Amino acid sequence: MNRVYPKKNLGQHFLTDKNIARKIASSLSGEGYGSVLEIGPGMGMLTGFLLERNFPDFRVIEIDNESVHYLRSHFPQIGSIIKGDFLTFDLDSHFDSKLAVIGNFPYNISSQIFFKILKHRDMVDEVCGMVQKEVAERICAGPGSKTYGILSVFLQAFYSAGYLFSVSNTVFSPPPKVQSAVILLKRNRVTDLGCDEDLFFRVVKACFNQRRKTLRNSVRSAFELKNYDYDQLHLRPEQLSVEGFVNLTNWISENRAVSE
Repeated sequence: MNRVYPKKNLGQHFLTDKNIARKIASSLSGEGYGSVLEIGPGMGMLTGFLLERNFPDFRVIEIDNESVHYLRSHFPQIGSIIKGDFLTFDLDSHFDSKLAVIGNFPYNISSQIFFKILKHRDMVDEVCGMVQKEVAERICAGPGSKTYGILSVFLQAFYSAGYLFSVSNTVFSPPPKVQSAVILLKRNRVTDLGCDEDLFFRVVKACFNQRRKTLRNSVRSAFELKNYDYDQLHLRPEQLSVEGFVNLTNWISENRAVSE
């Protein structure tokens, strides 16, 4: 099957290696959900192997007109080809059961994709995505790592994150200037963090926005508290686990000044 890739790829680098595509498609467990949504299938390199998995409900969402036309012509067996942008797509009105999300995610919006998945974490049970290697390492990093950050904490609070394998830039059209990697996220059993979730997100962002400073400095600049004698405020944000941030959030909640 000859593929002529769109000239304007909207930040997408299309995978051209069938072995890599097959490996990505086989990474989904297929357990715990009835639907699979592929983001940005392009010319369908990954799509063909996903169709071979015979998922009960398989759909794709693609924003590029040329790609949509190609997919409709060459993959008539796809259950639904959605012309649109995943970032503005209303998952709630289109899916009434748990689903998996998979794709070669456009590098320029990959973080936004993960933040949207977080908002729909009770619906999205599994995620398999190819992203920039630096982003993959950041998502999967643990406390103490230089790459551990906001996205690491947020995603690991609700998903187990696994770095599956690296991908050379030579297997894309056009070749990106960076290396890529495939990660797998699986929803954990956490339904309640044990703290105010909105405050949790604020605390994590406030701390990592000044990651070179100690928690004491970050917390003091972001929150007006009755005291600042928490025993871990001498640490830097990358030293706290998800549980550590939950505990910090609860302490901040209990010590907020009356005027705040």
